[in-house]
Amino acid sequence: MDNESWACSSVEKDLTRVVTKLEQLHENAAADIGDIATQMSELVEVLSRAEQLVTTLNSSTQVSQDDPMGDGVSMQVETEPTAPQRLTERQMESIRKAIGRCNELVQKLSTEHRDLHGSISKIGKAIDRNFSADFTSTMRVDVLQDEENLMLLNKAIAKHYCRQGMENVARSLIHECKMPAEHAQDVFESEREFADIYGMWVKIQKRDLTDALKWAKTYSQQLSDRHSLIEFRLHRMRFMQLVSYGLESQREAICYARLNFKKFAVRYEHEIANLMASFIYLPSGLENSPYKHFLGQEMWTELSFIFLKDACQLLGISKNSALSVVVNAGCTALPALLNIKQVMQSRQVLGMWNGCDELPIEIDLQPEFRFHSIFACPILRQQTSEDNPPKKLTCGHVISNDALHKLSNGHILKCPYCPVEQNAEEAVRIYF
Repeated sequence: MDNESWACSSVEKDLTRVVTKLEQLHENAAADIGDIATQMSELVEVLSRAEQLVTTLNSSTQVSQDDPMGDGVSMQVETEPTAPQRLTERQMESIRKAIGRCNELVQKLSTEHRDLHGSISKIGKAIDRNFSADFTSTMRVDVLQDEENLMLLNKAIAKHYCRQGMENVARSLIHECKMPAEHAQDVFESEREFADIYGMWVKIQKRDLTDALKWAKTYSQQLSDRHSLIEFRLHRMRFMQLVSYGLESQREAICYARLNFKKFAVRYEHEIANLMASFIYLPSGLENSPYKHFLGQEMWTELSFIFLKDACQLLGISKNSALSVVVNAGCTALPALLNIKQVMQSRQVLGMWNGCDELPIEIDLQPEFRFHSIFACPILRQQTSEDNPPKKLTCGHVISNDALHKLSNGHILKCPYCPVEQNAEEAVRIYF
């Protein structure tokens, strides 16, 4: 087990322990609160009976001072003193027991909560103990000291805000970092198309298909050429949305199907027939039918991401911003870099970077982070870079620039793979 797995396992044990305690506390608290409610109900009942008894005693000791005979002679009758408004010893004992029991339960809950809080604080200590918080050794601190690099970073951040539809934030950043006008113009022009797509993506998740359907109609032929499913799926979801409104929208749904499904009749004949069968369930509602999954948010979320993917592919733009790609790739690479840092420190190697634009180890990123091929020179057995780019010979074979200079004799170069002799200066740089 490597260091990261061991650290995660250690923290996970503490976390599992806390979650178990929390679940037990939740169950115990529910039972204790129920007991407290019962005690309070009994207490209220005791007080209510006592109040009724006192009221009855007071009423029985009062004598009316009206003229009972109706002869005009008032009668003065001495009455007994009002009944004392106090509880019996038995009632007071019941109240004391109820209050005492409530105090015990509250104290118990407080103690259990305090113990749980202590366990939660231990998780933070376990994270600090098992994970490194010092990432400075994995940084190239000199990179952002260059004004051009800093401007490129600000430009990437501004583009990310534009993609999210936050143009005001992007403008504020551009103003504060004093970005040149040509860079600022490129920020908005390059991301304007994606900002529109992003706005439609948000609306689809909110079950508004108006803009997405207009966009699909505009690019209908291109989507068809790419065999994209998004246009049909948008119309399908809109049709089911109309059907879900009930019997009053039945005619509108039929008209919508006749107008928009005819172009898909050949390719989606079976699926369209299934959609038409949904009218059978209108009296009882779609929520009680095999079509109820169309009402769930999961279908809308899935549709929104399919739309985002197909739209970005059609327009030739990335669905992820450069900033998000860099951050996600960095998070993937960070554990491996921290590992190699410990190894290099144990061997008293100062600095992770050796002055070249390459890492001391190879890090395997996920396929979504691979945007182009990497050429490794078969002669020198090393990857090409900006300083040592790949060169294509006139015979068609490819070697690195360093290998080209080592193999050439003056201007004459003999290809290491074929007998062709050629002028070394005729080799051209290629890009992957």
